[in-house]
Amino acid sequence: MTATPSGTVASPAGDLNTSDKKRCPQLELAANWSGDNARLIQDAIDKYGRCSWKAGNPPQVRPYAVFDWDNTVIKNDISDQTIFWALRNDKILQPPGRNWHNTSRYMTVQGAVALRRACGSLAKPGKPLPTSTNLRCADEILSVRKTQKTTDGKAVFYGENQRYMQAMYAWVGQIMQGYTPAQLRAIAAEARDAALSAPIGATQEVGSSTETAWIRYYPEMNDLIRTLKRAGIEPWIVSASPKEFADVWGPGVGVDSAHTIGISQVVRNGKLTGHLKGCGGLPDGSDAIMPYIDGKRCFINQTILGVKGARALRPMPTSLRPVLAGGDATTDVSMVLDAKGVHVVLNRNKAELMCRAYDNADKRWAVNPMFIEPLPKMEGTYPCSTTAFTDAAGNPGPVRRANGSIIPDQEDTVFGLTQP
Repeated sequence: MTATPSGTVASPAGDLNTSDKKRCPQLELAANWSGDNARLIQDAIDKYGRCSWKAGNPPQVRPYAVFDWDNTVIKNDISDQTIFWALRNDKILQPPGRNWHNTSRYMTVQGAVALRRACGSLAKPGKPLPTSTNLRCADEILSVRKTQKTTDGKAVFYGENQRYMQAMYAWVGQIMQGYTPAQLRAIAAEARDAALSAPIGATQEVGSSTETAWIRYYPEMNDLIRTLKRAGIEPWIVSASPKEFADVWGPGVGVDSAHTIGISQVVRNGKLTGHLKGCGGLPDGSDAIMPYIDGKRCFINQTILGVKGARALRPMPTSLRPVLAGGDATTDVSMVLDAKGVHVVLNRNKAELMCRAYDNADKRWAVNPMFIEPLPKMEGTYPCSTTAFTDAAGNPGPVRRANGSIIPDQEDTVFGLTQP
């Protein structure tokens, strides 16, 4: 047997005998995974998939798996590429009343003023902003997307619960208000086609900045998702990008829009508004939560399991949890932690997630370098015992296990080779 990254050895799946396991759908690209990761994943598929069902009948709760999208199923970010394409092609509309507060309940006065100064005189409300030629407007919007700050360094968002929301992620969809869902999917499809046709490493000019221009599907994740489907385990995409973006990209790995969870906006008179659909019965309104950290758990429980109200914010009993969950960043921590079969992590050096992954409390964490352009070894250690956790108010603190104990600082041990 091959040792896992933490030094433990994977155990065989359930009580399946050799002939049973031969009937289980197998990963075709198992050799591309690091260490014992393919075995951990295959064991979960064997244990919970159709080859272990009694008399071939699925359990009462159909087994399912959940995946983050950006930098988990693909390399790079669909929200980035869609916004880049929209800025280069004049697809962002002037907000109602030229008032940028209408794009986020969390926007600061400084943020709204900066955006109005840069873009407010360029188009009537609901009309396209000329961001392909007006670099000042394009740069201001891009600065908000990339840094959450104005071009002169002032904070643009304030006050969200940072275990439920990332206001800048939500803003990507909110600035596309005024389109119908079908129109936004069409924009996302144009951006997808451009990103997939661009060579790996290609860049593009957006405003006065040079930005990444390409995306690729990971063949290994495509293989994993298709293997899960053959095994009777339903794969779902759970993205912190707008749902319309994920709807367009999901079919590339065989996931349809009915199995896609993303940031969902309220539709009024057929058009997207700047308001978000909610979860968890939060008293401060639907705009206060999205698929982000604990919000991902909430939307999984609400959408897949039908759990309503505050209960959706809490972990479900083991029998109702996903078989497998995959992610790469802080936004995925709660979702990945909830998996009962295997926790799949692509290493992008995101501290809280990597603290839990390397701690490997249940010996079922499969940590893998990114399949394209993996990061080299991170210098030093992850500050798990001090600052790797971010609370609802944005304050740093230690990462704790379920029993309250603090995870010690962790070394980065699963990484790509430094290129010569």
